[in-house]
Amino acid sequence: MAVLMDFAIFPTDKGAHVSPQVSRVVQLIKDSGFPYQLTAMGTLVETPTVGEALLLVEQAAALLETDSTRIYATIKLDIKSGASNMLEEKVRSVENKL
Repeated sequence: MAVLMDFAIFPTDKGAHVSPQVSRVVQLIKDSGFPYQLTAMGTLVETPTVGEALLLVEQAAALLETDSTRIYATIKLDIKSGASNMLEEKVRSVENKL
């Protein structure tokens, strides 16, 4: 199984510029060892299980809660049995058809 998560989380009480807080979340994801890709609107992360993906969400929320009173998050999951390396394969599949 592979889980591809499209994930964005940020505080809403820190003004228009939240890159300091977002960078802490990205460091958490990087430290997890799971493959990830930072995008302009969020971060893609690939984990072997749904539980591991959701644990990252929980850890990110806890990290931001240390200095934020309100946090916004969006999560999309693509859960596929028998798959791996979806982070690269899904993009490669489309690019091969261009």
